[in-house]
Formats: sequence, C-alpha cells, structure tokens
Amino acid sequence: MSAPSGGGKEPETMAVPVPRQREIPVAESGAAAAPPVTATAPPASLTLLVIEDDPAGGLTVPEILDADGHRIRLRSARNLTEAARLLTPDVHCVLLDLGLTPSGTATGASAASADADAEDDGLTVLRQVLRIAPRHAVLVLTSEADADRAAEAVRVGAQDFLFRDELDGRLLSRAIRYAVERKRADTAQYKLAESKLRAQENARLERGLLPTPLLEGSDLRFAARYRPGRSRALLGGDFYDAVRTPDGTVHAMIGDVCGHGPDEAALGVELRIAWRALTLAGLCGDDLLATLQEVLEVERPCEEIFATLCTVDISPDGRRAGLCLAGHPAPLISRPGRRAQLLPYENSGPALGLLPRARWPRRQVDLGGTWSLMLYTDGLIEGRIGDGRERLGQDGMVEMINRHLERGLTGEGLLEASVTEARRLNGGELTDDVAVVLLSRAAG
Repeated sequence: MSAPSGGGKEPETMAVPVPRQREIPVAESGAAAAPPVTATAPPASLTLLVIEDDPAGGLTVPEILDADGHRIRLRSARNLTEAARLLTPDVHCVLLDLGLTPSGTATGASAASADADAEDDGLTVLRQVLRIAPRHAVLVLTSEADADRAAEAVRVGAQDFLFRDELDGRLLSRAIRYAVERKRADTAQYKLAESKLRAQENARLERGLLPTPLLEGSDLRFAARYRPGRSRALLGGDFYDAVRTPDGTVHAMIGDVCGHGPDEAALGVELRIAWRALTLAGLCGDDLLATLQEVLEVERPCEEIFATLCTVDISPDGRRAGLCLAGHPAPLISRPGRRAQLLPYENSGPALGLLPRARWPRRQVDLGGTWSLMLYTDGLIEGRIGDGRERLGQDGMVEMINRHLERGLTGEGLLEASVTEARRLNGGELTDDVAVVLLSRAAG
C-alpha cells in the first residue's frame, strides 16, 4: 500500500473501489445527527485508516481530495493489531479489505475456505473491526464477484461497500464523506432512541412513585403535588401514599429518602409499596415503622442512606388521628375560624436507617369535625427567601399557608399556590424534591 507524500505535488487521479450505481451526494445524509467522534459539524479534513495486508498486491489508495478540496489523510494497517493501535479519535473512517483474515493473512472467498468453516460467513474480521471501532464509519472492500458478501457486510454494520476492480479517486472521496455522515446520522438516531427508552423507563418508575390513593368509601378529600428538584428530572427521593383499610380507617404517609436521584427514587418506590402492603396487612405505628426500617436496611445501596417518614391513621369517624414521625417535619392542620398550625411533634422517633432497634411513639391527635391536614417533605420549607441565606422554614410555611387560606384557597388550589410561592421566594426552581399531600374533611 502506498501512502501520500508530504510534498506539494498535485494529487493524482487514480482508480478506487466505489460501485458506480451508488453515487450518493453528501447532502443526502441529513443534518440532524451527532458526530461519532468529536465534532458536531463535518470536519474540515478527514482521516482514513486502510486495513489491507498486501501493500504490493494491487490495492493502491492515492492521495485523495474531498469535495471541498481538503486532503484526506491516510493511515495503513496490515492487521487488526496495527489497526487497533492506529485507531485514534481523529480517524473518521475505516476501509477494510474483506480478504483479510483475523491473523492478517489474505484469503479469497474460495470454496475451500467455506468448507474449512461452514459456520463462517466471511465477515469475522469485519465484526472484530466493528467491535474495536464502534464510533467510526466503516467501508468494506471486495471484488465485484463477491457482491452478495459485500451487501451482507452492510447488513452486519458497515456503512457501505466498495469494489476493488472499480477504482475512481473522486468517487472514493465521496464514499468516505458519505460513510462518515451516515455513521453520524446512525449514532444520533441510536442516542435518540436510547434517550426515549430511558425516558419511558423513568416515566414507569414515576408512575410507581406517584400512586393512585385507595380511598374508596371514605368521605375524605385527597390532593397532592409532586415536583422533583433536579432540572428536567422525572424522579426524586420523595414518596407518598394513602389507603383505606376494611375497618374504615384512612392511613396516609409521606417520606423522603436522602438524595434525589434515580437510585433514591427507586428506594422510595420500594418503601411506599412496602408501606401499603404492611398497612393493608394490619400493621400500624411503631410495628410498621420498625418493619420498614428492616426493608430500608436490606434495600439501600450503602449504610449512609436513610429516610424520613410521617404517618397518620385517621379514625373511621374522621375526628381523631394517630401520628408517627420518623425524623420528618410535623403535619400542618387547619380548622375553620382558626389559624393553621403544626401538629405536636415532641417525642418523635429518628429517621429510618439511623439507629438499630429504634422506637417511634404514636401520638393521638384530636382533629375535630371539619379540618384539613397537610403532609409535606422538607423540600417545601428549605427553599431560600430572596437573595439571602435565610430559609422559608416551618414558621414561614405556616404563615404562607395562612395567607392562602385567608384568600379562600383549598385543595388543589392551595397546594399549587403554596409550591408556586415557595419557588418564587427561592428565586427559581427549588433544589430539593417537593411532595405535598392534603387530606380534608367537611363535617355534615
């Protein structure tokens, strides 16, 4: 194989392996693709790596100019070992002689070689090249009599095939440019499909994270808002749920796994599902939280992971509730004619996963006839106020809720206004996940 000289000679016009029937313009490749190597726009100068083991056997690649007049740089390798060494990121296209064997010995597509390995379709070397050069465009070179194998090579993964006995420098430069553009388009399409698949998987997880409450037969109204803290994220570490058991008791909970990535979201889903199953099985209060801690300890990826939790169980008559706090902010209650306030939170237990054999006292609370109970995660109260370092906090949240109640807001409207104002006070998107649940009852 001959390499281009470094002098200033005029480029020679010599034959190259390109089939005449496939003169495909560069513009046909499209513009929506991402580059397989380093650039988003076609490079000013391309580099071609030629893998062919018989430099004196007839294949001579001349100095080639692309359509813009830039010289296409050439590198040559006589076997796959050399090719792997020369396959640096600045190589844009590989030209592979299909007559090359894995050991680097040239062979034809003869009946003898087919008999020697009936399982081999003659594309073993191509598959190896595709493995070591997954981000590079690949052209294959063969004889016109071997057109079927050339077409099969494209099906396997090559961008195009070239015939050794049809040589034309102009068409080779066009074929190289086309192969690079097609690889760029294929890579972009693959990344797009991968991104869509990832989004679909995240959406399925989110549907688990945001459940449908099981409150059939209850006179309580339910509303919820959820917003992940990461920009454009679908998932966070907050979770909530509400179910009604056969005795008429309504159980609700809200929790927060430390962190707000997909791993934390997955753990939150596991804890929520475990809570629902344990609640429907009849567990409540300290027994339920102790079992949830065991689930957390088994499922968490490291011992530093913990979760806060708030659970309430509302009696069938709707006038009393049991409250358990595991390192979580106390719920907010509002009643007609009275300002909203936090429920008592003394003697609460630690977050799940912090202390072995911990206990979580259950506190009885009188709700009254008409009330609204708001459960929330700390993402709502940890946003900043303006440009300073001061945070909204629980006191600020209570004042904010009272202002909205004075305006007559309830249910979904109250939650939406509260989350929106917390974002506005923070000066932009809240950095932590936010989950808010509102249970309401009207006496009558």
